Amino acid sequence: MKKWLKRIGWTCLLIVIGTVICNAYVEITTKGKTFNSVVEVPVNKVGLLLGTGKYLKNGNINLFYRYRINAAVSLYKAGKIKYILVSGDNGSKNYDEPTAFKEDLVAAGIPENKIVLDYAGFRTLDSVVRSKEIFQQENITIISQQFHNERAIAIANAKGINAVGFNAKNVGGRNGFKVKVREVLARVAMCIDLVIGKQPKFLGEKIAIK
Repeated sequence: MKKWLKRIGWTCLLIVIGTVICNAYVEITTKGKTFNSVVEVPVNKVGLLLGTGKYLKNGNINLFYRYRINAAVSLYKAGKIKYILVSGDNGSKNYDEPTAFKEDLVAAGIPENKIVLDYAGFRTLDSVVRSKEIFQQENITIISQQFHNERAIAIANAKGINAVGFNAKNVGGRNGFKVKVREVLARVAMCIDLVIGKQPKFLGEKIAIK
């Protein structure tokens, strides 16, 4: 019994250490690469807008979604990006993140021909890697909340993409707290993906953004 307890204890310790290392890696490698001010963020041709669902389970608007829309519109209208590449999950007929984003971006005044949709952004890794491998962008501005931007930039760094992040407004409360807790584990999964060379679920033919 003591032997098993000892093994469990060591396993738990290794998990904690691994979690701390992965989160520290993200923080260190992305320091100075995220921006809260439209004035300070560098100019890039394309802004990579990371997808999320528009509505919560209770039917209310997802504030993470709303604030990402606002951030993308601010960047475009300030001339900091020329195109918005919306990358999200379109895994079923009833769930289509990119189209929902496009509709709201157009409603906010973004020209339709300045919006490019990536329907295969099932995970952050997929979105970032596809921005280079499919959409041929080696310099991008990632648009999401800061904690998400940091993970995306860490992936971009590892994949040879020069990325900065523009931070959408954060979300507080219970929903915001739950997402941030999941982010800690997501960073561990990210590190594992990078070590094993995980690839996007789908690649395909290159699509030029002109």
